[in-house]
Order: sequence, then structure tokens, then C-alpha cells
Amino acid sequence: MQTFIILTKFAPGAFEAPAAFKQTSAELTARLERECPGVHWKASFATLGRYDVVDLVEAERPEDVHRAAILINTQAHASTETLLATPWHDYLAKL
Repeated sequence: MQTFIILTKFAPGAFEAPAAFKQTSAELTARLERECPGVHWKASFATLGRYDVVDLVEAERPEDVHRAAILINTQAHASTETLLATPWHDYLAKL
């Protein structure tokens, strides 16, 4: 499995109220589980920086992560940036 980081930034005004955000989050989570079974969520964090959410996921195929990012973009009214993450010790071993 490869590790990926999905950085998500919500569009301004994407949600009218916290209740709408919670509803969208629940619907998106269910859809991701249904439509992206090859993507395994390891952790999700709300952040106070440039991005609103940071997700750590694992998948065998990058195209599965691409599909998940597209679903996040469209259903959560957001933009995403996806990074491939290599464990530091593995990175150093290949130098």
C-alpha cells in the first residue's frame, strides 16, 4: 500500500451553517466508502492553516485516490491537492 496525503480547502461560502457542513460530511463519507473501497482512511485532521482538512489515506492504486479527491471536490465544494508520501526511513534507504 502507498500512503497519500489529501489536502482540502473548502470554497468560501460552501456551507450555510454547521448543520449543513455535518450533513455534507456524513453523505460524503458514506459515498467514499461505497465508491472508493480501495482507499483506506488512516486519519483526518481539521487544521487552522492554508488547508481546512488533511487526510492520510492508503491505497494500492493512485487512480483510486484520484477518484476520492474528485468526490471531495464535487460534493464538498472544495479544492484538493494530493501528495504521495514515502516513509522517511524508506526514502533514506533509496538514496
